[in-house]
Amino acid sequence: MQFPVEAFASIETPFYYYDVELLKATLDAVKREAAKYDGFHVHYAVKANYNPRLLEIVNAAGIGADCVSGGEVRAAISAGIPAGKVVFAGVGKTDKEIAYALDSGIFCFNVESVPEIEAIERLAAERGAVAQVAVRVNPNVGAHTHANITTGLAENKFGVNYEQLDGVIDVIESMPHIKLIGLHFHIGSQLLVMDDFIALCCRINELQELLHETRGMVLPHINVGGGLGVRYDAPDKYPIPDFDLYFATYANNLKLYPGQQLHFELGRSIVAQCGALITRATYIKNGTCKQFVVVDAGMNDLIRPALYDAYHRIENLVSCEPDGVYDVVGPVCESSDVFCKDRRIPATKRGDILAIRTAGAYGEAMAFGYNCRELPKAVLSTDLNM
Repeated sequence: MQFPVEAFASIETPFYYYDVELLKATLDAVKREAAKYDGFHVHYAVKANYNPRLLEIVNAAGIGADCVSGGEVRAAISAGIPAGKVVFAGVGKTDKEIAYALDSGIFCFNVESVPEIEAIERLAAERGAVAQVAVRVNPNVGAHTHANITTGLAENKFGVNYEQLDGVIDVIESMPHIKLIGLHFHIGSQLLVMDDFIALCCRINELQELLHETRGMVLPHINVGGGLGVRYDAPDKYPIPDFDLYFATYANNLKLYPGQQLHFELGRSIVAQCGALITRATYIKNGTCKQFVVVDAGMNDLIRPALYDAYHRIENLVSCEPDGVYDVVGPVCESSDVFCKDRRIPATKRGDILAIRTAGAYGEAMAFGYNCRELPKAVLSTDLNM
């Protein structure tokens, strides 16, 4: 990822910078690797980044959308993504959101409870429609990731527990305005070890075999969610994740029945590396035991370090001086407003431009206005004369 530092000099910080060429190359890699296998379909997880111009690029690549709110459904459709490629998940869909999705004609609801199924039945009946649904199953499969982003354990709020599935299917089959077309799974995010996905495949294989033996049921669609991680520590060495290995893992370990379609919901792995939060050093503060670089970006602009203790590589884009050791902190009135501690970066002075890397996913999308701070703007590489 190249940074047009001279162009940055005239842009007010903080702002998100997106490398469009890298995003398109990543999308091309996703499409190329998925196309090696019949029946593989990719839906972009909108929650990772719903910047409307990035969504238009995603749409141009021809992949679908995975949404977890009515607002995300609206954003995807507004960007041109066909409703017939939109799946709508989420544990707390409101009547208003369900109604909008029904009226838009989305492909599928990933349903997570009997009360939600009852709500969809009622709203679909009012419209004389039939809603297609996939049951999200909580497979009780652990994932090697941060506790706040694991979603596949029995203790998590998501999905229907493995043991409850049979009863949920009975409920759906009693409802004339709902059609069961598949099963949905998602075990967590930022997964770099394929063993986690292999464990999910084994659980799905068991479940499919059970449904076939006890109910004679083979559903046409299996959705395995997303979760593929990125290398936050080495964004330039690994700018595009290993989609080849990811899709091959499912192709080699998941036992699909003839004609079954397999759906993926990738978000972070598509947009993370193409984005960076660009900020300026406001002050260099020397404490008794620490040196602080106080920047004009804060936890409201990029909350991941405060929320998950997440690592982001930080680069000084203008200094070639010998490294110093700093805590890089923001201006927000919270002690958790810290991007890193005791990090070696080139000696930094007031006004230097810094890049907080791998911020294209869950950066701009999670920004908020605490301390009455303005939301960061977005600048695409195509906006600049380079």
